[in-house]
Amino acid sequence: MRIRRSRTQVTVASLIALTTAVALLAIGTASQADPGHPYLALGDSVSFGYITQAGFEYGNADNFIGFPDYVGQTLGMTPTNASCPGETTAGFTSPAGADNGCRPYRANFPLHTSYTGTQLSFATAFLNAHPNTKLVTIQLGANDEFLLERSCSNAPACIAAGLPALVATLSANMDGIYRALQSAHFNGKLVVVNYYSLDYADAAGTGLTRLLNQAITSRAAADGAIVADAFTAFQHASASASGHTCGAGLLNAFPGSQYTCDVHPSQSGQRLLAETVANTYDAATGN
Repeated sequence: MRIRRSRTQVTVASLIALTTAVALLAIGTASQADPGHPYLALGDSVSFGYITQAGFEYGNADNFIGFPDYVGQTLGMTPTNASCPGETTAGFTSPAGADNGCRPYRANFPLHTSYTGTQLSFATAFLNAHPNTKLVTIQLGANDEFLLERSCSNAPACIAAGLPALVATLSANMDGIYRALQSAHFNGKLVVVNYYSLDYADAAGTGLTRLLNQAITSRAAADGAIVADAFTAFQHASASASGHTCGAGLLNAFPGSQYTCDVHPSQSGQRLLAETVANTYDAATGN
């Protein structure tokens, strides 16, 4: 995902900064992952660990900690994170595909992993070169929805009219992506991470997230992928804040207003995503 504002409450920005510092320390002191257990992370700004308007920090991708860092730490795997802020399902597969900011971000700032071409071309090359890869996670689709909302100037009737085509496109695009990844030399687990609602107390917004998740996972089982249910995990975690994802401290504070959130997970949210992925992987592998 990329930048969009949510009107819910969140813990103070200073706590987010402190949590990030603690996260960096925790990863830095964690036991070394096994280089014989590669893990490939694919997706958008959530996987990247994007922070809105971070400033000079964009010059070093190590400043951004996404759930793949914690997954690697928990499962003892070596992560390669190829995610790109603003990536869409179309841009993932084609350099001419619709884009919500990935290409300009790559042109100006480093990603966690440097590569030319599309994220899919890098992924298949990586898997062919690392046939012992144990896990691939992928989270895509939210930026496709954001492009629809932008084209409609957020008009509800326009968005509703465009949803059937969006759902069909997302389902077809993700089907092609899953098949391409599975056709590479990959014998591990392909885990699709679905999206959390920005506010479970918002019935309309949560319904839209459900529809997005259904679209991106509709072909998952048929294509040999399994789903890490971040939607339900965040729903349970936000119950203590009456369903407000922001108020539960799971989203980053929006710059200039410490009691509002953007769409990106805080470090607490990233850890919850990682826990969900790790539990899903363990259940699938019998660990």
